[in-house]
Amino acid sequence: MLIKPHGGTLINRLLEGKKREETLLQAAELPGIQLSARELSDLELIAVGALSPLTGFMDREDYRRVLEEMRLADGTVWTMPITLAVSTEQARKLSVGQKVALKAGNTVYAMMEISDVYAYDKRKEAEKVFKTVDAGHPGVARVYRQGDVYVGGDVWIVNLPEPEFSDYHLTPAETRAVFTERGWRTVVGFQTRNPVHRAHEYLQKCALEMVDGLLLHPLVGETKSDDIPADVRMKSYITLLENYYRTDRVLLSVLPAAMRYAGPREAVFHAIMRKNYGCSHFIIGRDHAGVGDYYGTYEAQQLFDQFAPHELEIVPLKFEHAFYCKKCDGTASYKTCPHDAADHLFLSGTKVRELLRQGKRPPVQFTRPEVADVLIEGLKES
Repeated sequence: MLIKPHGGTLINRLLEGKKREETLLQAAELPGIQLSARELSDLELIAVGALSPLTGFMDREDYRRVLEEMRLADGTVWTMPITLAVSTEQARKLSVGQKVALKAGNTVYAMMEISDVYAYDKRKEAEKVFKTVDAGHPGVARVYRQGDVYVGGDVWIVNLPEPEFSDYHLTPAETRAVFTERGWRTVVGFQTRNPVHRAHEYLQKCALEMVDGLLLHPLVGETKSDDIPADVRMKSYITLLENYYRTDRVLLSVLPAAMRYAGPREAVFHAIMRKNYGCSHFIIGRDHAGVGDYYGTYEAQQLFDQFAPHELEIVPLKFEHAFYCKKCDGTASYKTCPHDAADHLFLSGTKVRELLRQGKRPPVQFTRPEVADVLIEGLKES
């Protein structure tokens, strides 16, 4: 029996058939709200149940409690605001009970019934969610750029964005069906927005010794401009799995979410989403969902300890930083390796990207050569 979705029920807000056609006709006559790339990603995640138990964008009470207590109004653990921002001018034309069309460009994606329209404090949100008010933080900068008023309410989705990587674009219901078909009762999820290097491979395979299967679940929504493009990363994942993993023990599927770079809070958020996709366990490594020096190395792991196990249910697998040790002649961590740092091979993400863009393979102890070649070729074309 797979783990239950967060809140107990897998939400589905995607309309089909006659109901969809009726809603599309209704939405064509409604005032519209334009969605940002992040809001459109969130809308898709709400539609398919990846953000269960949410059925729409947060009202002020859910928002307030998430900021202050990392819980929804009903007490369910939830760490990230899922919000829809509009300008003050547009907010004046909106009212509780009103229905609006949610759009990106000329495409209608959903109809929303407004349950709340409320102002919020951007600096307070930045401080609570990102632990900094520094506009140099990409998540904080996004909050500062967006509208000054939030609109909350349930949504009914009539269209989804055209999927990237359609062969690997599985909904929570679909991943759960695959797990069940394969007889997996326990599944470990792995979040990544980067290529999988040898240290990540080590963590995944350690975790696979404990569970039935691995969901390699790269995030393919909006990321920083200097992150390696998603299409290049996907080719590298496929190459790695074909050469170094048992394919009957791994499922590769994409997560169409935007990165928020919120460190500890986002780590718990990532775990909750993977719980909805059917994962019983989730790997939390060093500086999960971090950026720059805003968060402590293992601060994300520590946040999980604030919640009782039954509140999250998904089990965090907390790993120390892994590296190649010359004296151990293999990948290890500070828990297992007795040798000095001088014997450890460590390359920053920046250094790796620099080598790849120069057409140079990183050391084989850091990156599988087949993966390095895919990345080098992909970055030439990007």
